[in-house]
Amino acid sequence: MSYPSLLSPNEMLTTAKERLGIPAIVCICGSTRFMAEMAEADLRETAAGKIVVKPGINMKTEHGLWADPAGAEALKTMLDDLHRAKIRLASEVLVVGDYIGTSTTAEIRYARSLGMPVRFTHPEVDPDAAAAE
Repeated sequence: MSYPSLLSPNEMLTTAKERLGIPAIVCICGSTRFMAEMAEADLRETAAGKIVVKPGINMKTEHGLWADPAGAEALKTMLDDLHRAKIRLASEVLVVGDYIGTSTTAEIRYARSLGMPVRFTHPEVDPDAAAAE
């Protein structure tokens, strides 16, 4: 006799979102140097009926919250964890910009490890595109 397998946490989240009628959620990733482009992508994805989550802080700009180097490092770690949670929450990832650094590459690989679709505003910067050819 076989028993049905239990749903994974990701499958439970997907099922719950479907049952609640929650639209697709897109997580915008990319270097914070592209904050203006992220805002434009947010506008377009929202107009397409999607819920958008994206970086909310640009630590490359000056602010008292990250003026202290020790506090800044702790905040950066927390923001990285928060962004990974946004990726887990999402239905897909949209990578914005024509440059991909190590943090964004790690986010792309994390999303793909979860089986999540990843789109690019500039597909030529996909770090895994050369491997697929």
